[in-house]
Amino acid sequence: MRVVVQRVSEASVSVAGTVCARIGPGLLILVGIETGDDEADIGWLCGKLVRMRIFNDEEGKMNRSLQDNAGEALAISQFTLYASTKKGNRPGFTRAAPPEISRPLYRRFLEELRRLLGRPVAEGQFGAMMKVQLINDGPVTILMDSRDRE
Repeated sequence: MRVVVQRVSEASVSVAGTVCARIGPGLLILVGIETGDDEADIGWLCGKLVRMRIFNDEEGKMNRSLQDNAGEALAISQFTLYASTKKGNRPGFTRAAPPEISRPLYRRFLEELRRLLGRPVAEGQFGAMMKVQLINDGPVTILMDSRDRE
């Protein structure tokens, strides 16, 4: 499982011209699911996401987590995080899990993130063509992959 995490001042996602989710300061999380991902990947990533200290403290140092900061979170499924660009000019997506596997894992990811945070997590619409708007704060953008735990 792979995520791109962006610390944002605000973010929103729209489907067919209608905003379906919007957050203020917090994290925009793009979630890619690979064939073979499981509950252990979800647990590790969600734990890291809520505890990762990337928000400024009163001295301006990145020393606070999403948990500490009471920030919001918006998670959006993003199969293109598993694009392969090794051959030709058209990316291949064979490593991305098919919807029948990735949809329930994405739902579990959202549930676990909500459980750990103890508050709502906004979400995109799985499988839809979405427009994502954000104001990256910092900018802070971090790539995490559950296969790179050590």
